[in-house]
Amino acid sequence: MSDKTTGGRPGNLTPQTRSFIGRARELDLLEQELDPGIGIDRLVSLVGAGGVGKTGLALRAAGRAEHHYPDGVWQVELSPLHTAGLVGLAVVEALGLSDRSTRPVPEVVAEWAAGKRLLLVLDSCEHVLADCVAFIETLLPLLPGLRVLVTSREPLGLPGERVLRLDPLPVADDAVALFADRAADAGFPLDAADRPTAEAVCRRLDGIPLALELAAVRLADLTLDQLCALLGERLPSRLDLLAARDADGPPRHQTLRTAIGWSHELCAPLERLLWARLSVFAGGFCPRAAEDVCAGGPLPAGRIPGLLARLVEQSIVRRHRDDPSPYRLLDTVREFGADWLRALGEEHTVRLRHRDHYRRLAREGCAEWNTGRQAAWCERTLTEHANLRAAVDCALTEPDGPAALQMAADVAFLWRHCGALREAQHCLDLALATDAPAGPDRTRAAWTRGAVALLQGDLEAAANWAVRCADAANAQGDPVAVVAVVYIRGGQLALSGRLSEAIEVLDAAPRLPVRRDALGAAQLQVRVALAFAHLLRGDDERARAVAEEVRAASRACGESWTGAFADGIVAQADLNRGDVAAAVANARTALAGHALLHNTVGAAMALDVLAAGVVAAGDGRRAARLLGIGERVWELTGRAQMDSPDLIATRRSHELRVRGEIGDRAYEQAYARGRAMPYEEGLDFAAHGG
Repeated sequence: MSDKTTGGRPGNLTPQTRSFIGRARELDLLEQELDPGIGIDRLVSLVGAGGVGKTGLALRAAGRAEHHYPDGVWQVELSPLHTAGLVGLAVVEALGLSDRSTRPVPEVVAEWAAGKRLLLVLDSCEHVLADCVAFIETLLPLLPGLRVLVTSREPLGLPGERVLRLDPLPVADDAVALFADRAADAGFPLDAADRPTAEAVCRRLDGIPLALELAAVRLADLTLDQLCALLGERLPSRLDLLAARDADGPPRHQTLRTAIGWSHELCAPLERLLWARLSVFAGGFCPRAAEDVCAGGPLPAGRIPGLLARLVEQSIVRRHRDDPSPYRLLDTVREFGADWLRALGEEHTVRLRHRDHYRRLAREGCAEWNTGRQAAWCERTLTEHANLRAAVDCALTEPDGPAALQMAADVAFLWRHCGALREAQHCLDLALATDAPAGPDRTRAAWTRGAVALLQGDLEAAANWAVRCADAANAQGDPVAVVAVVYIRGGQLALSGRLSEAIEVLDAAPRLPVRRDALGAAQLQVRVALAFAHLLRGDDERARAVAEEVRAASRACGESWTGAFADGIVAQADLNRGDVAAAVANARTALAGHALLHNTVGAAMALDVLAAGVVAAGDGRRAARLLGIGERVWELTGRAQMDSPDLIATRRSHELRVRGEIGDRAYEQAYARGRAMPYEEGLDFAAHGG
């Protein structure tokens, strides 16, 4: 994972591509509230009914206020969360913090954001309100440079919260303007003669933007008069039954449900069924996933692409052509589909299909991890993060312990290698607490849990899991699993400073043919841990020899995760023996490999070596800038130089050498320039110009 940028600035704000109609007064007011020079409240909640346009207004205002926040505007989408306790993890993910510690999430975020000026946009808080309250009330007092913008159907109720209530659009002007704009998009431009009927449509829909958009797309099939007449009719009784759940809710929410329900009634039967089944997806989805999860009964897989296209035409499904998961449902539309799915009695069945689809996906990813498809699987894991999380949650709530353990083992392995350590730990702790029998899945789960503990620096937990994993591997009788366990034990010894013991344990592991699956990756990690231990002990030649073996094995497999660490070790060994040109080249190769897999800690280590090589080559100013870039990347890991005294001392020696060559003032200037560079820009500078 990485620190993200938008337009060269820190942040991850979603670009707004659709025209923004109306809300001029609200937009100006919200923009003033977000201006630190004008607004006095650091927590602003934009509150209103579903479909009233809270997210669109919040993102538009945040975009206009972006220049006030040099450290970024960060959007956190909370709608995909299905269980409590995950708000902090969603924030860490949005910020791109590849945190390697076990500290409380607010503490990690507070440390990263200390001294920064940033805006956090928490979108769709209503279903995780208590978690949001706990997170915000902990964080805000610690960070004077932080402002939080919340969208929710109800306020948080915190002291100092500025609540802005968003009403529907005024019918006579903004609502009609929005309806006309969306009607034109549907190929039905309105003229002056259409205005009275358009106003009647907007009035019947209470000026709710989402309802207006859903109605406007129907003009591709209906005349404006037909549309107005249909909206005035009583809806069929089965829709009334669906809406009955909200009978005591806000009238405008009922109006929205009625408008969505009306769009639902105008869909063909199979379009309605697909809509309902698509509601199980968290975040986005691709056509292949839709076919796999939603096909069955009267809905054959071959019909789904055409039906999906129809739902896009009707604005039920939104499509983003540049997104790896190009299709998604708006929250309120998803809620309606989920209600319908429950009414059909299919919710449990379709959720199990969703679970099984992502269970197969994760298993395939682990089976191919130690191959040339590794980078593709990393991107797939990050793209499907929300759906994988939802599928794991489903698996853990089912009584089938073995299935939950298998899925947790696979998903957590992928998460561990793609930076989501906390979520890997969370799901593994739950899965390993079940009474699922011993076997390959429990062995892999225990191995991954120990490997997560190593990267988190939790050496006591790593030692514990090394023992439990060894017992499981020995009982299983798989010699590759037995070798894999050595990585956890040897790595724990090395990070504890017991280098001689670590080398003895790691070097004693049998040299078996390297497999192409998850445990094959563990085989390579045993060897790279051995090379690292030799390096820390000062045996550069032995470290280089073992790392070269790992590089060759990694290239034979086509993998990059372990190979990039080996490249970095070779680079450091080259530097130690005075081959500066080779050190710089190998450090850049290591950096490229780590960047490919979003491996933040690996990239930070490679940057330290590269900076040392560049100063040794005589370019102190560039080296200082690289050290600044590296410091920013280390911040994302939560553990500078992995808390290793040896690595900290080495990095300090590089800094002192650069200061000695170019002077303190020049060093500070170049270092500050590097530290101010966004993650991707910094890595690009280092890889091609450092």
